[in-house]
Amino acid sequence: MWPFSNWNFKKGVHPKDETRAAGSGFTAEIMSARESYIAGRRGIAELSSTAQSCISLWEGGLGLADVEGADLLDKRSLTLAARSLALRGEALFLIRETGLVPCSDWDLRTRDGKPTAYRVSVSEAGGGRTETALAAEVLHFRIGCDPVAPWYGSAPLKRSQLTAGLLNAVETALAEVYEIAPLGSQVLPFPESPQTDMEQIARGFRGAHGKVLVRESVNVAAAGGPAPVQDWKPHDLSPDLSKSMTRETLAAARDGINMAFGILPGLTAPATTGPMVREAQRHLAQWVLQPIAAMIAEEASDKLQQAVNLDCMRPLQAFDAGGRARAAAQIVQTLALAKEAGVDPAQALKLVDWGDERGGAA
Repeated sequence: MWPFSNWNFKKGVHPKDETRAAGSGFTAEIMSARESYIAGRRGIAELSSTAQSCISLWEGGLGLADVEGADLLDKRSLTLAARSLALRGEALFLIRETGLVPCSDWDLRTRDGKPTAYRVSVSEAGGGRTETALAAEVLHFRIGCDPVAPWYGSAPLKRSQLTAGLLNAVETALAEVYEIAPLGSQVLPFPESPQTDMEQIARGFRGAHGKVLVRESVNVAAAGGPAPVQDWKPHDLSPDLSKSMTRETLAAARDGINMAFGILPGLTAPATTGPMVREAQRHLAQWVLQPIAAMIAEEASDKLQQAVNLDCMRPLQAFDAGGRARAAAQIVQTLALAKEAGVDPAQALKLVDWGDERGGAA
């Protein structure tokens, strides 16, 4: 290194230490928390009721999961992890003796594509703090990883940016229409009159609910001859939104967001039925939440050095109760017949690939 790299040649003295605002200071933490509260991770479609409904289902499903082998994974931590996974695609917790500490932001270094150390920021009421932790001290959950950067996760909305942008654009446009457009306004033809008379007549129409309003017909002679005689015929100024297919576009974008979160569109259909609701809940628990729960259990088992198991199927009752009852009756009957015939039930179940390691909670 050049020995005079820090020398100030103008003044001939060593420069004073420059003081800057820390990136994780109090103001930055408050602004970051407020931004996250208002706009979410990306600010696109995350404030819509569709996205928030999907996030709530994720929070409720993972929050109710049965946990075996890890007391640190309490309901609160699982709910925070579910919301962070839904909005950011990843969640990070510091492992401490008192419990899991959620981290608001973090940076990491990797080796062979696997994280080895973290620099995390923890939010506090009086200002956040930053500390360094090894990978073994951190629970890092992530979904939607890319082979280019497997240490980063991606949220469902980030993986469906086109649909999220469409939903955001349609809902923003509709909000502006209902706020600015002249809905319910009409134009009535009237003979040429002074402005004061026109304002007086307009005030006469205002707020006249259930009254009979009598006005003269349009019959005026001006600028070269009489105008055609016509009765009062109002002209509506309300925009015709049906030609823009806003209803169909909004429904398609909403269904696309639901599918991105693993929720069948039939769950939000106006004409849905009880069986469809149960199938949608079963699909969400079996194909979305249970794989995430297995990923969380695998990460916890690796970091806590003990077997951890998470089950979302039983608490959510995401299975066919009648089918299970019939299957249990048939299994008991089959085992009884095997015992009478002198056949080993374990070998019989092994032939049909039936076991605890494959049966699961589904």
